[in-house]
Amino acid sequence: MHIRKGDTVVVITGKYKGQRGRVLRVLPKQERLVVEGVNMMKRHTRGRGQQQQGGIVEREAPIHMSNVMAWCDTAGRPSKIVMKRLADGKRVRTFKASGETMND
Repeated sequence: MHIRKGDTVVVITGKYKGQRGRVLRVLPKQERLVVEGVNMMKRHTRGRGQQQQGGIVEREAPIHMSNVMAWCDTAGRPSKIVMKRLADGKRVRTFKASGETMND
């Protein structure tokens, strides 16, 4: 998986197509991501005494990683992520569209 927590992604298909958001959580075994403000669902919760009030809570549900692409700010469009090896042997993630390395 080349997309990591904190990356900005754009949804390329489905109900939320075109929306951008930051990755909040990565679930590698299920190949899914939780993206801020995307794939919102309503959760009915029961109150837990004085600590938590019951009601309907709206939160993000996981989305499959094949439905999103990384957003490249310099190119201003979605881009694939490729791994490149530097001269010192270190591997870094770079945007294919602009060639810029990602902040890790």
